[in-house]
Amino acid sequence: MSESLLTIGKIVNTHGIKGELKVLSSTDFPEIRFASNKELILVHVETGQQIKAVIEKARASKTTYIVKFKQFGNINEVEKYKGWDLKVPKDETIELPENEYFYHEIIGCKVLTDEGEDLGVISEILRPGANDVWVVKTPMRKEILLPVIDDVILDVDVKEKLIKVHIMEGLL
Repeated sequence: MSESLLTIGKIVNTHGIKGELKVLSSTDFPEIRFASNKELILVHVETGQQIKAVIEKARASKTTYIVKFKQFGNINEVEKYKGWDLKVPKDETIELPENEYFYHEIIGCKVLTDEGEDLGVISEILRPGANDVWVVKTPMRKEILLPVIDDVILDVDVKEKLIKVHIMEGLL
C-alpha cells in the first residue's frame, strides 16, 4: 500500500504538552497538505505500520510546521510518532503546471543523451540553490550530476520514464 502513498513530511519531534508535533515538510503545497480537517496517514518508517489522523490545526514555525491532530490530546499520546512519515494517497496528487514534475515522477527515469547513449537512471534530486540537480546512477556505479536547465534537459516523458539530455562540454 505504501507505494500508492506520497510522502509530504516527517515528524521530527513533539511541541509542547498538548499533543502537537513538529513536522519537517517535504511538500511544495503545505497550505493544502496541512489544512484543518485534512486526513493524513502516519507511517512507521521501518515496520510500515499506518495510522490515519485528521488535522485539527497547523501553523508554520521557522523551518517546520506545528501540527495538531484531532485524535491526540497530549504529549504522551504523540511521543511514539517521532520519526514517522506523513503521507497522502497518490490520487490526491496536485496538478502541476506544464514542464514541472514531482520527485517521484523523476526518480527512476532512464536517462539518454541526444546521441542515444544510455547514461543510467535518476536516483536522487538535489536542491543546492538556483536550480535542481538530478543525480544519475550509471551502470558502472558512478554518479553524474545533471543541472536541471533548458540547455541540458531536452525532454522529460514521465509516462515512459525516459529523459533525454544534452551533455554540455565539461559536464562529464
